[in-house]
Amino acid sequence: MARDVQITEVDSVKKRVFVKSGCIALCTVFLTGCAGLKGLDNPYVYSERTTLYQSSAVSGRAEPFAHDLCIVSEDPSSQDNAVTAEAAAVFDLTDKKVLFAKNPFERLYPASITKTMTALIALKYGNLTDEVTVTKDAVITEAGATLCGIKPGDKLTMEQLLYGLMLPSGNDAGAAIATHMAGGIDQFSQMMNDEALKIGATGTHFLNPHGLSDDNHYTTAYDLYLIFNEALKYPDFRKIVGTTEYTTTYQDGAGKSVNATWKGTNWYMTGERQMPEGLTVLGGKTGTTKAAGSCLIMGSSDSSKREYITVVLKAPNHAGLYDNMTNILNKIVE
Repeated sequence: MARDVQITEVDSVKKRVFVKSGCIALCTVFLTGCAGLKGLDNPYVYSERTTLYQSSAVSGRAEPFAHDLCIVSEDPSSQDNAVTAEAAAVFDLTDKKVLFAKNPFERLYPASITKTMTALIALKYGNLTDEVTVTKDAVITEAGATLCGIKPGDKLTMEQLLYGLMLPSGNDAGAAIATHMAGGIDQFSQMMNDEALKIGATGTHFLNPHGLSDDNHYTTAYDLYLIFNEALKYPDFRKIVGTTEYTTTYQDGAGKSVNATWKGTNWYMTGERQMPEGLTVLGGKTGTTKAAGSCLIMGSSDSSKREYITVVLKAPNHAGLYDNMTNILNKIVE
């Protein structure tokens, strides 16, 4: 069972590069791991975090890491009383600008937005045509876990599992992908963390592929932008997260056909909320747990085909989530 996996603690030491008075200096930041992060109320100092991307120190890149990224270049403590979520941000992917940011580097629980990284790993390192046999590791029994309904012995393609992961937010699909690709939850989580560091998401640490809360499973609004931005480079990711409803047939362990219809949970796509005039939703991922609150990251475009990523973390409830998201989307068109 996924919940029985032995958890490895986050590295206690991370290296960070920052720019001060035009000079690049190397500093070592000691993190407290699981202890000291209860409540995840330790935000990054923005001047240390953002200038990391202006160096070439991430993943051994020869060119400056930030040449194609939105960078928070000044104190992002945006004042807007209408944005009541703990963290929120708007990123203009065309002009590489941050249009709004509230607590973009605060460590928070991502809930099922975690699955964006799971999908990225599957698309980058896996094959959509792979046949996956579901194992007992996909049995999720935690209260409140969302499932797509697969069972041990079922045979699905990786593509089918990705729809089951991203639309109904199936934790079981995430576990099945992890086991198929890496042999287990532990090993796949390491792949997720390695990929996070590779794309510069240094404020992130994952313990599972689905997002069930743990003190040592966290990310930031800015890191989620980096992850979602990377995922958008894959046409199949855009296709999957832009789908409202998906119907498929797969085989169970006895060889019988199983028909499934999975529906998305983004209210802008299901018609329960309207996008601001002039904007079209491209797709996204929701996430909700008691610890994480209500969360949403998504991509959108305007009439000029300019694209944006918006993220809201730890809104008080679903209605408040979409109120917050609409408020920050309006900053694109105002």
